[in-house]
This record gives sequence, C-alpha cells and structure tokens, in this order.
Amino acid sequence: MNELVKVKYTYLVCTVAAFGGLLFGYDTAVIAGAIGYLKLKFDLSPMLTGWAASSAIWGCIFGTLFAGRLSDKYGRKKVLLLSGLLFTISALGSAIPDNLTQFVIARFIGGLGVGSASMLSPLYISEIAPAKIRGMLVTLYQLAIVFGINIIYIVNYLIVNTHDQEWNVQIGWRYMLGSEGIPAILFFLLLFFVPESPRWLVKENRSEDARKILNKINALDEARRILKEIKESVNEEKGNFMDLFKSGIRMAILIGSVLALFSQITGINAIIYYAPEIFKQVGFGSESALFQTMIIGFVNMLFTVVAIRLIDYWGRRTLLIWGVSGMIFCLFAMGLFFYFEISSGPLLLLFILGFIGSFASSLGPIPWVMISEIFPTKIRGTAMSFSIVILWLGVVLVTQFFPVLLVLFGGAYTFWIFMINALILLIFTLIIIPETKQKTLEEIQEIWKS
Repeated sequence: MNELVKVKYTYLVCTVAAFGGLLFGYDTAVIAGAIGYLKLKFDLSPMLTGWAASSAIWGCIFGTLFAGRLSDKYGRKKVLLLSGLLFTISALGSAIPDNLTQFVIARFIGGLGVGSASMLSPLYISEIAPAKIRGMLVTLYQLAIVFGINIIYIVNYLIVNTHDQEWNVQIGWRYMLGSEGIPAILFFLLLFFVPESPRWLVKENRSEDARKILNKINALDEARRILKEIKESVNEEKGNFMDLFKSGIRMAILIGSVLALFSQITGINAIIYYAPEIFKQVGFGSESALFQTMIIGFVNMLFTVVAIRLIDYWGRRTLLIWGVSGMIFCLFAMGLFFYFEISSGPLLLLFILGFIGSFASSLGPIPWVMISEIFPTKIRGTAMSFSIVILWLGVVLVTQFFPVLLVLFGGAYTFWIFMINALILLIFTLIIIPETKQKTLEEIQEIWKS
C-alpha cells in the first residue's frame, strides 16, 4: 500500500469516527429549537421545561461513566456501534412521545449515546492515528461537533418556517428531533467498515490483527516499531480504577480533569446558550436570535479549522497558552460592557466573537486531543471516562447556574468569574502541562514515569 493510499485510508477511518462528534453537536443543540414548542405541547412548568432540556445531559454523564469500562472489555468499535444504535433509538423515540415521561426516556437514551461517543470517538482516533498528525485528526472530532450544531440550527429554521405556530407545537418539533435519525443510521452503518483499535487488539493478545491495521496506516518499519512499543506498554499489569491515582498516572489524571472542567467553566456554554439574551441587554434586540447564533457558529467552525492547521505545528501547549490568553482579554472586555452599561451591541459582538475564536482554536479541541493521548493503554478507557464525566458535570454547572449568577452578581462580575477561571487555567498550563505533539502514545506514557 503506497503512502498516498495509507493517508487516505487513515483520514477515512478517522472521519467516520469523528462523525460521532457531529451527532454529539446535533443532539445537544436540537433541543434549542424544540423546547419552546414542547413547553406549549405538554404545558410544562419552568422546572419541567428544564428537566426536558437537561435529560439528555444526565444520559451523557451515565454514558460516559460506563463507556470506558465497556470499551476496555469489548473493544472501541463495538461500543461505538452501540452508541450509534442509541442515537438512532433516541431520534425515533423522541419524535413520537405522547407525554413528557416518554420524551425524557428517549432523550436520556440519546444522552447515553452522546456520552459514549464523546469519550470513544477521540479515544479511537488517537489510538489509530499516526503521531505526526494525531492532533489534527482528533481535532476533526471538535470540528464535527461544531458542524453538527450548525446543521441543526439550519434544519430547525427550515422546519419552523414550513408551517404556522400551531403546526410546530403539534408536529414541527417531532421533525426536528426525528431528523437526527438520518445521520445516526449513517454513522451506525459506516462503523462496520472501520477496523478495531490496534492498541486494544494488542491488549487482547491479537497482535497479528493489530499489525495488519498498523501496516495500512504507517510505513512498514514504523508499524513494526509502534507494535513493539504497544506490546511493551500493555504487557504491564492490567489497570483498574484505583490505578488512576497512583504515581506515574496521577499527573495525567490531574491534567485531563483540569482541562475537561475548565473547558466548560470558562464560559463557552454561557455564550452559546444565552447569546441572544446577552445581546438584548445591550441594545442588540433588533437582530434575530438565529442570525446571532449563525454568526457565532460560523466563527466557531472557522477557528476550529485554524486549530486543525496549527495543533501539530505549534503544539498543544503553545496553542492553549495563546488561546486562553485571548479568552481572558475578551472576557475582561465583556465584563466592562456590563459594568459601565455600554450600549453598543456590535462592539460587544466583536468581543464575543473574539472569545469564541480564541476558544475554538485552543480550549475547544485541545482537551479532546490531550485527554485521548495522555493515558496509558491499560487504563485509557477508564481514565477518559473519569475526565469526561467531569467535563459533563461542568456543562451541567454552567447551564444551570449561569442565569442565577446573572441575577446574583450581574453580567460584569459573572464574566469576570469566567475570566478568573481562565486565568487559573493559563497559570496551570504554564506550570504543569507538557508538550505532547508528534509523540507516540507510548512516548507520552513515559513522560509521567519520569
């Protein structure tokens, strides 16, 4: 197999795995267009409206908890197939409920799929991608998330404008949620054409199968070297949950957990979910919510592409330092708008887009990349589950408490709290986080031992 064919094969396999990110973005954002009609359809109180909207997030937490152990036992590919099946069941189930309980159950099932994919897609890509382009290929997952969000914004808009309000209350939201069935079925079918992770195969004493896959991706000499390193790595005693806190792994767990948590508590979901309300408070109310979210979505995607181009050239650490610094500056400026009650919507939009661009080119993709590459093979599934559960808990915290913070502290101090969190992450990055670009997973493992 010549070099060009190997590259094409690698991109194809990783793109299929990254498709889980598209479903992640699609599933988490579809509720934004449907929740208003669900509230009217089932006559929901504010508490029940929040329960309907967040039921999938709780599914994500449980999906992430169990996906790591299942993937360590049964393989990355099999559990990815399971997540594709869960996506499909949820899409169909959430489109046909007669009451809120049925809807919540269907959304929770979808959350199990999202949680599983949020851990397994980047893990699978990191285990199969060559070291020199691993960062770029794992970042495809973040790009797919953003792409999925943008697609469902457009789908929701087209469905809403097809008929009148009454039709949307009775039928329209069902089409929004059911539309996920199309990419879900496609993801499930495509997974049958990708191989199992070679590192998992070695762990299961299937070295010959692993060698064949590595030969399809790497030059023969490189494949032999990687296979030898993998064998040496997995010959160690099999890991368990308590190994996460042992010497040689503790630092990796600390880095993974901090990146996961701070990727959420520095304000990205507050901006994504509540941007229209933020604009409204500074005189930007004349602009439609759709227009605002589409601008944010475009910038998010554009700068994720920037990250894809730079992550294996600049490196994870350098990109993180510059990106988080940009976030700190923009959050400080956004706080000033509220503190001095500056009523300039377009200027505020500029700083919000600056924040989005800084995040999308650094703290958006880099946690997925580093969490998928810093843990030893013997506990990678369990360790990633631990870190990404923390990420989802961060999502819950910000989504639930951002409106409360606005009431208690006002816009200025709320954004400055996010700024302080970003400053803490910057200091942590400067002092603790090592550079991992263009290192094999086994070479990264040696960093913690030394």
